[in-house]
Amino acid sequence: MGREGEVVAQLLPEFEKAHPGVKVQVQQIPWSAAHEKLLTAYVGDATPDIAMLGNTWVPEFVALDALEPLDSRVASSKDVPRSDYFAGIWDTNVVDSVTYGIPWYVDTRVIFYRSDILAKAGCAQMPSTWATWRDCMMRIKSQMGPHQYPLLIPITEWPPIVILALQAGSPILRDDGRFGAFSQPEFMKAFNFYVSLFHDGLAPALSGTEISNLYQEFERGNIAMYISSPWQIGEFTNRLPKNVQDKWMTAPLPGVDGPGVSLAGGASLALFRASTHKSEAWQLMEYLSRPDVQVKFGELTGDLPARREAWKNPTLAGNKYATAFRDQLEHAVPTPKVPEWEQIATTIFEHGEAAVRGKQTTAQAMAALDKDVNGILEKRRWLLDHNAKTQ
Repeated sequence: MGREGEVVAQLLPEFEKAHPGVKVQVQQIPWSAAHEKLLTAYVGDATPDIAMLGNTWVPEFVALDALEPLDSRVASSKDVPRSDYFAGIWDTNVVDSVTYGIPWYVDTRVIFYRSDILAKAGCAQMPSTWATWRDCMMRIKSQMGPHQYPLLIPITEWPPIVILALQAGSPILRDDGRFGAFSQPEFMKAFNFYVSLFHDGLAPALSGTEISNLYQEFERGNIAMYISSPWQIGEFTNRLPKNVQDKWMTAPLPGVDGPGVSLAGGASLALFRASTHKSEAWQLMEYLSRPDVQVKFGELTGDLPARREAWKNPTLAGNKYATAFRDQLEHAVPTPKVPEWEQIATTIFEHGEAAVRGKQTTAQAMAALDKDVNGILEKRRWLLDHNAKTQ
């Protein structure tokens, strides 16, 4: 999908040279069409041998029984050592203790911040706890004008809410993913912290489309901090003027009592159960998992490698902005592994936006969120309960 689909063909000549008689056909499709296209392929018995999947999609295709279990292949492979992968990223591919995907590239979220603005406010470094982070933001705000903010979190994004909840110890869903856990104390604590950022003027109540130019606002000092993914390293490097290049940095996310967790994102390589070329497809997955190939792939795409070994390459080891991502990946955790996650994520930010805009109280938002998500999970409950009775 996307950029990865455009450049992966450049990695294949070496593989095909080492495997005479094997020809790899690459079909590149946009992310916006990928999910529907793969589902259509499954229904029509026309799935590819191997595909790149967003790792939050894995549980859905497992529920369809579309993916091949990989544990036996992993156990006998020297090119896919489980211990060399970031634990939280690997775990996104494990459903009911069975591995169905191999992490290809990784993604997580950290804070991009203006080091000079923090220093001016008396924050010697990026805080590591919620309390010190909030205190730092209050200091920054006291030195800002009415249309300037310490933090930017678009209210149409679900990851910040979920990250804070995971940091507070919320399971997000309870009872094996049968019900929402939004009214429980852990999620409430995180949600209250999130909403307070807007109500106390520390973040603007803006959607992604209402932000005209992130890099301009960051350059002008109208925003001091922004939570985002690794692809922004290139954007900040290329779009910010020279006079600001030594005034920004990245840092792992603060947590409740110390460094906090973040999302285990990225994409994985999955082998479809219906493949008639499983051996060859697995050989390709092994090849794309080699550290040297991961480094080359990262140079072509800007993606971060899933293997720790690949991070020893000077290109990454010497990148001061990538260090925060390397550290954060050791504290990355998956979202709930249910096929309905995409719907649930959208519902979370919708109620978050309602609370931020004052249309719901926190208690009302959490009650409504539990009700809506429990409705989304109704079929899951029936299937799980039906299977339990059958067994």
